[in-house]
Amino acid sequence: MVWDEPVPISRDQARATYLAVKRTPPGTGTAPDVAKELPGEVTLYPGHVLVSMDLDTMDELSAQVFTVARAHGLVCYDPQRDLVHNVAPLGVYEGMQLHTGDGMVVHDPDLGLIHDVLGTMSAQNPFVALVNFGQHFLQVSPGFELEYKEGNLVRAMVAELEEVRQAFNEYATGERGFLSRHQWA
Repeated sequence: MVWDEPVPISRDQARATYLAVKRTPPGTGTAPDVAKELPGEVTLYPGHVLVSMDLDTMDELSAQVFTVARAHGLVCYDPQRDLVHNVAPLGVYEGMQLHTGDGMVVHDPDLGLIHDVLGTMSAQNPFVALVNFGQHFLQVSPGFELEYKEGNLVRAMVAELEEVRQAFNEYATGERGFLSRHQWA
């Protein structure tokens, strides 16, 4: 679902908005003009656009929806993954990509999305990576094994998800404190 928000919102707020809008009848009121640019089956709600897609094309179409929403400065909520894509705040690397083991790819992800995605690692989502192609990347897998590559590939084990989230936030914002805090091999 895509809509306008004046400030970044939490996943809980996005979920609540999505559920509230779904309880209203579609096709009433005005919907954002962006609806004609969105792929998939589009249902209009007052101030909101719902994009439906099948599971076979979900990853590809979701990436297109995120890109269109971002271009228009709109929030995008993915109810399948229970993730919200805000317009900001972004990391410092233009073109950075967020990749997940369950097939999601997001260009220029917001910092809140990165934080939330890290909590979704599981057997069905076996890694999360932030990639700056041709430069460096940071990746984590369940068990919290961090891998960082900028020239040589190094690995470190961390104990807690919050440590992983801090490392990913630092990486995305151009800080490198995570490199000195952990023992890399």
